[in-house]
Amino acid sequence: MEQSYNKLRVLLIYVVLILVIIAAFEPLRHNKFISSDDGCYVTDNPQVQAGITRKSVVWAFTTPHGGISYWHPLTWLSHMLDCELFGLNPLGHHLTNLLFHIANTLLLLWVLKRMTGAVWRSVFVAAAFALHPLHVESVAWVSERKDVLSGLFWMLTIAAYIRYTERLCIGRYLLVVFALCLGLMAKPMVVTLPFVLLLLDYWPLERFQWAGSKKTPVSRLVLEKLPLLIPVAALSMVTFLVQRSLGAMIRGAKLSLNLRITNALVSYIGYIGKMFYPSRLAVFYPHPVDRLPLWQPVVCLLILIAVSVAVIYIGRRYLVVGWLWYLGMLVPVIGLVQVGSQAMADRYTYLPLIGIFIMVAWGIAELSAGWRFRKIILSTASVLIFAVLLLCTRRQVRIWQNDFTLFGHAVAVTKNNIKMLNNLGIAFQAEGKIEEAISCYRQALEIYPDYVPAHCNLGMILQSQGRLADAVNHYYHALRIEQHIFPLSNLAWLKATQQDPNFSDPDEAVRLALRACEMTDYNDPELLDTLAAAYASAGDFSKAIETAEKAIKLAEAAGRKDYSREIQARLQLYKAGKPYREK
Repeated sequence: MEQSYNKLRVLLIYVVLILVIIAAFEPLRHNKFISSDDGCYVTDNPQVQAGITRKSVVWAFTTPHGGISYWHPLTWLSHMLDCELFGLNPLGHHLTNLLFHIANTLLLLWVLKRMTGAVWRSVFVAAAFALHPLHVESVAWVSERKDVLSGLFWMLTIAAYIRYTERLCIGRYLLVVFALCLGLMAKPMVVTLPFVLLLLDYWPLERFQWAGSKKTPVSRLVLEKLPLLIPVAALSMVTFLVQRSLGAMIRGAKLSLNLRITNALVSYIGYIGKMFYPSRLAVFYPHPVDRLPLWQPVVCLLILIAVSVAVIYIGRRYLVVGWLWYLGMLVPVIGLVQVGSQAMADRYTYLPLIGIFIMVAWGIAELSAGWRFRKIILSTASVLIFAVLLLCTRRQVRIWQNDFTLFGHAVAVTKNNIKMLNNLGIAFQAEGKIEEAISCYRQALEIYPDYVPAHCNLGMILQSQGRLADAVNHYYHALRIEQHIFPLSNLAWLKATQQDPNFSDPDEAVRLALRACEMTDYNDPELLDTLAAAYASAGDFSKAIETAEKAIKLAEAAGRKDYSREIQARLQLYKAGKPYREK
């Protein structure tokens, strides 16, 4: 009877967790796709929109796309399945993310309860994971499917590992390897999982050999993890090569090692600060352009050292495991190897903060062991904490409703956020609010006059308004800063298609377009379209026809039929010996 009661109680806990997660994330039903990355992943990706086909599956496993600097075929396949089921209805895509988050929460509760036997402490950790506002980004952003999907395989790998430790056999070990490989194919951040499994051997599985015990020697436990490092090493190499080929690490190369180290130290403490006080959360935190004040990294380093020493001195295993879980899991994304221009990102805390949650849950339970009315105090405090977290999460989910709410909020809560000003300008421009867009671009350039994307976007608006001299100035300014594809192609198109002799320069158009095409190995239909127009403007119609035909094939292969028809119309002009001119 008592065993049945306990099972019923645990089942009720699972149901309550599901309901509170749904309550917290209910505003998702109003949220749209976000232009930042959702286009590459779903709304502008014909391969994904085609659904699950033989061709799309091969593409998912073999083709980096749209500047996405990860190899994550399972993430692509999950987006494809969503498109088959829901089309481009954002509600369905958001619902899938939410279901994965619910599954991750329940699995986290199960693995902690199974390993420790401590039900309520495990519930605290699972509830904190489920409801913390820092995790909204991973759930509310369709493009972050890789977070919640890799989280699912992360939990399943630990669950399989628990079963393996209960009865050591090759079949159960191979299941661990299989689950790990699936996680790696969802997001490379799973590379830290073998390290976490070794921590779990220390606590709570307690497999480490101590003096006079019959546990497993540490050396054997390390050797046991070596086969897991084979897929980890392979995936790390693939990720590095993909990021280098797509230029994702170029920005990182501009940041000094000193700046990256100091930012990493500040970020480690910054994430913990946001965990305890989740205020002013943003989709993008700009990387500091100048060196951080010396006191910031020094203080953060001292805090990290002090906590590490305290954890070792106190000697509680859960503190050691929780702290090393947090520190170790963040290593791939802490910015020592800089990918992108963000200083930190809320989504990076999705799994690492579990370590801090464990420290808090088990630490409070131990500190309160002698309190009077302990159960009443802890249960009341927990209810209040999670009620506040639920309300904060609902508010944060609403911020992700659309481009205007998301980018506008980021501009409001961060300083000198030129990327979000640029993104907000693009959103205004897409809605036809040209003056608001121009204002955003100019604000970005006031903060950082050499910001290439703002120069390009402002140049395009000015070009569309017939202010060609100003547009050309912005394009050339951008090129003096960086030989970037956008100013190259925009300037080449302008010089190839303008009738005004003051701006028409066929030879320069060909030179600029060739340079842009070389940067993409002549595999971008839009750049080839520009090159064809430049050749035609220069009177080389044979090359214009050849280049346009290749652009048409690439556009059709990518499923861009409307764009293919546009190029075909220009091709007819080239065949008639006429260049294309902007009206």
